[in-house]
Amino acid sequence: MGDTIFALSSGAPPAAIAIVRVSGKGAAPALKALAGSLPEPRRTVLRALRDGEGELLDRALVIWFPGPDTATGEDLVELHCHGGRAVVRAVEDALAKLPGLRRAEAGEFTRRAFENGRIDLAEADGLADLLAAETELQRRAAQVAFGGATSRMVEGWRDDVLALSALIEAALDFSDEDDVSELPEGFTQRLEALGGALEEALARPPAERLRQGVRVVLAGPPNSGKSSLFNALARDGVAIVSDIPGTTRDVIERPVAFSGVPFVLVDTAGIREAASDAVEGEGIGRAREQMDRADIVLWLGPEGNGPPHALEIQSMTDTGAPGKKTPDYLVSSVTGLGLGELEAGLVERAGLLLPKPGEAALADRQRRLIHYARVELEVAEEECDLLIVGEALRRARIAFDRLLGRASTEEMLDALFGRFCIGK
Repeated sequence: MGDTIFALSSGAPPAAIAIVRVSGKGAAPALKALAGSLPEPRRTVLRALRDGEGELLDRALVIWFPGPDTATGEDLVELHCHGGRAVVRAVEDALAKLPGLRRAEAGEFTRRAFENGRIDLAEADGLADLLAAETELQRRAAQVAFGGATSRMVEGWRDDVLALSALIEAALDFSDEDDVSELPEGFTQRLEALGGALEEALARPPAERLRQGVRVVLAGPPNSGKSSLFNALARDGVAIVSDIPGTTRDVIERPVAFSGVPFVLVDTAGIREAASDAVEGEGIGRAREQMDRADIVLWLGPEGNGPPHALEIQSMTDTGAPGKKTPDYLVSSVTGLGLGELEAGLVERAGLLLPKPGEAALADRQRRLIHYARVELEVAEEECDLLIVGEALRRARIAFDRLLGRASTEEMLDALFGRFCIGK
């Protein structure tokens, strides 16, 4: 981290204001070079920014944050400039010409915050989700993770493992040489309680479902109204609607949000026994695959012929066609009948599939490490040899350390921080 980095940290210009951040040991000299002198720490002042030839670049608000108590844990400068493209380009070009400064890579500011102990990996995961959040539910869940809820939960487990390890070490130190198999009093109960806490966390809905949206697959035979209902729910004419059977040949996806809850609507080819050609046959195969992947299936075909737990949808109610005896929802894509009720029903069902508000949602990487720790705790539960029990507890602790970033590979860090934009 010897280099000093800079980047535009606000939205792409043109904009009213553009914020350029500089982080590293060269931040203070850079501010002196552009603004003439350092202002008082953490005080916003108006300064004229000039390049190396003395030419005026902009009149900007500047803030000087001496490290280590900063967002990145390093000396940090913020330049609040006018947000025109030419202004931002001129300021960045002037910074690039200063010795020891370079443009930041994706996620490099956040990575430095992690490496300097300002945040851990679980909080970094939450920050990445917060930046990518598009719905209110995603924002609230990301705030929980970025606020440290996941970290505190894992830290608690780690402390429990350390306490259990200390009991094992004490038993080994004071046991007779001929008998090192007796477990400390209360050890088994505490170990089982910890294992139960891990299982409870693993049973929660995964964060990926919240990130990507609940998958709602519309399925049924040709001309059952799937594409019309898809367009009505998506509020867009993305799917081709036709009376010709087999019009939809491929899978069409569209992300939407109902009441702040993220969904992915999936329109599929009509399912029938005999396809008209190889292309339609491939589409039918993909439709069946999508039903297998679905979180919710809206079945528009004959009643009872859909997959288990599918919602029975009676579509095209405006046509007067014979309907289902006990449909879950009656809808018309033409008149809008029942669409509001269907959307509300999807939101209600999604509430059972998504993390609860205020609850820490685990990402796939985190779930794998917690599962690994749970397996090691099971080894400790089944063993009587104190040496093997102690080793299993050590491996469980290492899993928690990796989750928090205390023992991580460069490849994993590159992948995680690569999710961020330049300037964050």
